[in-house]
Amino acid sequence: MASAENKETASPAAKLVTKVTRMLRVQREWSQDRLGDELGYSAAAVSAMETCAQPASDAMLVALKRVLSEGSEVFETARLYMRMERLPEQFQNYALLEQAAISLQLFAANVIHGLFQTEAYARALIGGGYPPLSDERVEELVQLRMERKALFDRDPLPMIEIIIDESVLRRVIGSDEIMREQLLYLAECAQRRNVTLLVLPLDAGMYGEYDGGRGSMSLLETPTHEHLVYLEPQDESLLISEPAKVSVYAQRYAKIRSQALGPRESLDLIMRLAGVKE
Repeated sequence: MASAENKETASPAAKLVTKVTRMLRVQREWSQDRLGDELGYSAAAVSAMETCAQPASDAMLVALKRVLSEGSEVFETARLYMRMERLPEQFQNYALLEQAAISLQLFAANVIHGLFQTEAYARALIGGGYPPLSDERVEELVQLRMERKALFDRDPLPMIEIIIDESVLRRVIGSDEIMREQLLYLAECAQRRNVTLLVLPLDAGMYGEYDGGRGSMSLLETPTHEHLVYLEPQDESLLISEPAKVSVYAQRYAKIRSQALGPRESLDLIMRLAGVKE
């Protein structure tokens, strides 16, 4: 909803869109009515966007790219940053790195990793968390989480390995049906040629060695081959780039991996938990 408050709180990306749009519109000697006609929006909607009373929606940014960009990526880049700005603050810096990563190594110790969640699982998880969120914010966060899956099919394909603690697979989120759908989706993801899915079994610590007790972590490699570690304990975020520290996490991850089931055994366990196999 357009408001004066939005003008004061508009993000840097939203303000950039307004300035670029107005500049390109004036260069063409178009009125707001004319631009609205070209975009498929009312002149009032264009005015609200140009004053930041109502920042451009994702759909409007797509239309602006079609009508005004002339080969420039400015509106597509703005789409990316405006999506990031709607994410929880602690996740924003990592989100861009995740989407650009050439490889990811993930350990999920408590819940299914966000990249691998179904929409229903994500909705139950986000909607059931604390502090409680409005229905509108829950839906926004669910859709943003689903948009992260574009990474799976990006060109070039990133290599993704995920280790999931067996307790996560047995912890029902939402309902039995939601959990079954989630397990079947994991099995589907495991068939992707750029995904390796492993399960850390409940008896991994039976013989005195267990390295999964410090919680979830994400290791990534950037396009420039920098190695980073991302941690998110209790809604805080920690992005680690110091090579010595990254090395410790990489070695810990390797130990967790050595204690996990192989890909085939992991898939069989997931299918059994989903009720597909005996």
